[in-house]
Amino acid sequence: MDLGLDGRRAIVTGGSRGIGRAIAAALVAEGVQVVIAARDEERLKVTAAELAAGAAGGVVVPVVADTGSDESVRELVARTVSELGGVDILVNNAARVGGSGTPGDVRALATADAADDFNVKVLGYLRAAQEVIPHLAEQGWGRIVNIGGLAARQVGIVGGSIRNAGIVALTKTLADELGPRGITVNAVHPGFTRTDQHGGTISLDEEQYATFGDRVAIGRIVTADEVAAVVTFLVSPVAAAITGESIAAGGGTPGPIHY
Repeated sequence: MDLGLDGRRAIVTGGSRGIGRAIAAALVAEGVQVVIAARDEERLKVTAAELAAGAAGGVVVPVVADTGSDESVRELVARTVSELGGVDILVNNAARVGGSGTPGDVRALATADAADDFNVKVLGYLRAAQEVIPHLAEQGWGRIVNIGGLAARQVGIVGGSIRNAGIVALTKTLADELGPRGITVNAVHPGFTRTDQHGGTISLDEEQYATFGDRVAIGRIVTADEVAAVVTFLVSPVAAAITGESIAAGGGTPGPIHY
């Protein structure tokens, strides 16, 4: 299937490693020009070079950015428009892996840590959306995908559950407002995700991967590339019928019914 993405222009925050890197790679493979943003300049440069080389000279622009800062996000979008001539796609992914806090101990969660989590992930996603909306609306087409997490659907790490539930509300709010302007907005919820040598959501040995796989409907941990495939479809023109949705990409959770 031709996803119709060739020549589109995208921003992927948290794009230097893990799921963000996999998403950037999948987009580049479809002919998308991609800006990858993160705070670690050296890691960004290495990733950009690897992605461009792997896609036979695809356009990958590394931009140092902190989604916890209004000014930094404004500069990120302005740099994207300057480098690529515009922007069509935003993938919000930058966040502290797992979130703050520990399972079953609300009182142990420092409010400063929770506020930092919320600022980077929820408000960071909002900042980036606010900056790209005028560009998407002017051209009458755009895609925003917010990477949340399955903690939105179950309690566990306190900060993770709170911030990912916030992502769901943000996603639906944006989708309802922006739909008439040709812009779709969806959330993708990975669970534990295997990211191998590029870093990411969880670092486990083979025995631990197998143990966690027993809790997944497909019997194994999904890979970052598999999550990226879901995102790539959602940001494409062929996914126009889907907006305001929260889509799990964790291999299936046995038991609960979501409808």
